[in-house]
Order: sequence, then structure tokens, then C-alpha cells
Amino acid sequence: MPAPLSVLPMGFAAIHWSVDPVIVRLGSFAPRWYGLLFGIGFLLSFYAMRSVFIRENKPEQDVDVLLYWILGGTIVGARLGHVLFYDPSYYLTHPAEILQVWQGGLASHGGFIGVLIALYLYARSRDDQPFLWLLDRIAMPAALTGGLIRLGNLFNSEILGTPTDVPWAFVFALRDMTPRHPAQLYESIAYVSICGILVWLYRRADASPRFGTLSGAFMVLVFGARFLIEFVKAEQAHFDLGLPLSMGQLLSIPVILFGIWLLWSSRSRARQPGS
Repeated sequence: MPAPLSVLPMGFAAIHWSVDPVIVRLGSFAPRWYGLLFGIGFLLSFYAMRSVFIRENKPEQDVDVLLYWILGGTIVGARLGHVLFYDPSYYLTHPAEILQVWQGGLASHGGFIGVLIALYLYARSRDDQPFLWLLDRIAMPAALTGGLIRLGNLFNSEILGTPTDVPWAFVFALRDMTPRHPAQLYESIAYVSICGILVWLYRRADASPRFGTLSGAFMVLVFGARFLIEFVKAEQAHFDLGLPLSMGQLLSIPVILFGIWLLWSSRSRARQPGS
């Protein structure tokens, strides 16, 4: 494995990243760091939501069903989001590859939409767990999971940043020898930090925030961070938008605006019953 620091022709040291995305190879069994971190994120989400359900006197057994809905919504939504938002022309000519999730290609905006739909369908049959109550609670572990998934992208050497000469530039040797912004790491740090902010807001309100407060803050902070980080991220869409903004930024704008509306309108909503 190459040394962690590599002196480049342009005269500065950069972090040489050449980590194998596969954890171990045992015949056809080759688990990836991305899958492991994705799984850890959902496992932590399960325990976090179980703690919330116990604290707020909700049926603990419902957490299993809820997480199945969220997992399905995340994977289906993220895959369809990648297909429709980032490379529709390719998948229209190769429709069989749409189902090949293991080949990569998941879009966070699509995953977000998928989770919204999953929560809505789940909440329809549970009067004690309204949609906004669920959305507020799931915002906390969702931010943490997003941070772990972006860390998985780092291990995959994907979602690369733009070329740079900052001291903390990464050379993703499995892709090229160009020093780049570690955009995945920026997002990971941002999302984990946002998770901490949301947990603080939840505890500050003694587990009874106004409806829409946590989910509104999640949308503004997470997709606001995504919007800003896109400026140092290589374009992901496989077509030219002809615009100064990337596809990721264009998709983030309506979510940010919806989050602002949720925060503004939450002032006139009742507080959610806590424990």
C-alpha cells in the first residue's frame, strides 16, 4: 500500500488515499466498507428509534416494522433517484441494470423522497404516530446514517471533490493522481454534527418539540450543507445542465425551502406529547 502522504509535482503534500473498498475477499464473498457503514447506520437508527419509542410510550414492537419501511424506502428511492436525476439516458437504454443496486448508484435526494413516502404509508395505520411526529424523530438517526454513508463513499473513492491545493487535499489513487477536496468527508462531518444539533434540540424540548421543528431543521441544515459542499464537488450528473448550479444543488433548493416553511409554521403548532 502506498505511503499515506505523497509529495506531488505541484509542490505540496496530499493525503494519498488508496484504500481497497472491499474489506476481505473470500471467494465470491467480498463485503465492502460501504455496505458495512450503511448497515451500521441502520442498526444505530434502530436502537435510537427504539429508545425514542420507549421514552415516549409507543409500542416498542412497531420499531421493527418502521425500520423495514424506512430501509425499503431508502434503497428504492435512492436507486430511482440516481436513475432519474443523474443518468436517465443510460438506464433508458439499459433498463435491466436499474435493479443492479450492488453496482453502485444511489442518490440521497431520491432516498429522502423514498423515506417520506415510506413514513406516510406507515403512519396511515397508526393514529398514535402521526407523520410529522415520525419525521421529527427519524431526523436524528437519519443525519447520523447519512454521515456514515458518506464515509462509505470515501472508502469507495467515489463522489469526488474538485481539484485543489489545500493542505488536506486527497489523492484518490484508485481514480487518478489529482489532489481533490475530500467532499465525502466534508459531508460526513457535517451530517454527524447536524445529528448532534438535532439531539440537543430534542432534549432541550424535553422530548416534546413542536411538530415540524426537528424535521424542518434537518432539511435546512442537511440540504443546506449539501448545497454548499456541491461547490467543491465534481459534477455527478452524466449530462450538462448548462447552469451555474449542479443537479445536487437544484434538488436541494426545494427541500431547504420546505424545511424553512416547516420551521416557520411550527411556531403555531402544538407541542408534541413527550413521555
